[in-house]
Amino acid sequence: MDASIAPLISVALIILLMLFGVPVFATLALAGAAGIILVEDFAFLMTRLKSLPYSTTAVYTLVIIPLFILMGAFAHHAEIGRKLFGVASKWVGHLPGGLAMSSILTSAGFAATSGSSVATAATVGSVALPEMKKAGYDPALSSGAVAAGGVLGVLIPPSVLLIFYAALTETSAGKMLIAGLVPGLLTTLIFMGGIYVIASRGSSRGAVTERAGWGEAIAGTGQAWQVLVLFLVVMGGIYLGIMTPTEAGALGAFAAFLMLLAHPGARRSGLFGKVAESFRTTIDTTVMILFTMIGAGIFSYFLTLIQLPNQIAQAAVDSGLPPLVVIACFLLVFVPLGMFLDAFSMMVIAIPIMYPTVQSLGFDPIWFGILTVKMCEIGLITPPVGLNCYVIAGIDRETPLSVVFRGALWFVVMEVVTISILFFFPSVITWLPNLMAAGN
Repeated sequence: MDASIAPLISVALIILLMLFGVPVFATLALAGAAGIILVEDFAFLMTRLKSLPYSTTAVYTLVIIPLFILMGAFAHHAEIGRKLFGVASKWVGHLPGGLAMSSILTSAGFAATSGSSVATAATVGSVALPEMKKAGYDPALSSGAVAAGGVLGVLIPPSVLLIFYAALTETSAGKMLIAGLVPGLLTTLIFMGGIYVIASRGSSRGAVTERAGWGEAIAGTGQAWQVLVLFLVVMGGIYLGIMTPTEAGALGAFAAFLMLLAHPGARRSGLFGKVAESFRTTIDTTVMILFTMIGAGIFSYFLTLIQLPNQIAQAAVDSGLPPLVVIACFLLVFVPLGMFLDAFSMMVIAIPIMYPTVQSLGFDPIWFGILTVKMCEIGLITPPVGLNCYVIAGIDRETPLSVVFRGALWFVVMEVVTISILFFFPSVITWLPNLMAAGN
């Protein structure tokens, strides 16, 4: 069959299968397999399937993913999120929207122990939402803040999504993780500034807590020592070149396990059950990611077979459009994708097609990777498949899903502001990884 028709049939098959509710990994695998058969034949497909699933997932870098997920699960059961919220509320709880700001700070802190957006939203939401409801916060603001705060889990290292991008593009995992730090802090500050503006003009302006003294706030900060330890163990070891990212992930997971063992509440409520649940969550999430990679690997092989990524790259170079306009168009593609797909699925579909063009135009792959993750963040808080919003609606049954999405839209605007800064000032992303490279 003509190689120009095969991708159209394959894409149509993806849309059809997704309409019937077929899982994303199976959709990609079937569409890719169908495309390979159309271009070659069934025997060729069977030959490739003997080795393709193994070669796609047997990547040393991917070992980091279950380690980071396990570290976050242990940290969750050690109730690190609850301690962080108490510390944050002492510092900013007295400001307009202070408890919502505290949820953002808590999300940023917990993100430093967990690489998952959904886990961050669930952990912080279970602690922060009851407190904001008690203080009389606008439900849209409180639920939207927690849902948006969860996206920091895929940006602030250690981040599973950053590792996923590094594996897809064969970029340095250590540099990708380090590169997420400054954009993560910038996002945190913009979220907090936006909350202050919204709360100062809305019904939540009077919903503040009693101001803690400087001494009390400083003394209370010591309760967040676990986050600092985990962050220094993982990111400090990577930045200084003492450990590889995989070794740092293993040490971080072990440190979080010791914190769980030392937590009195975990021992009272059944330590073995907490540990077993942590391993079960890690296995479930890791298997989901690897199966998605296998399906994407089959589809990506089909695209490579017909040389579609190279053709798009050549067309972009020959188009005469400014390179930044090409990259901006690529990033905008993630908006409709985010309405129907999760972050991992978006990446495995888009990155193999876009990355050759990014390389041919001479852009830094780390810069593009952070921008890609930022665009995936928007998908996590926008309808109809905003996973973080569904998580928050599940935690707070009294707040309708529509209200959660309405509150999250404020933060979509803030995300656009942050992405614009990172897009036009790449050094905000690249200077720390460059320092790391110079130091090592």
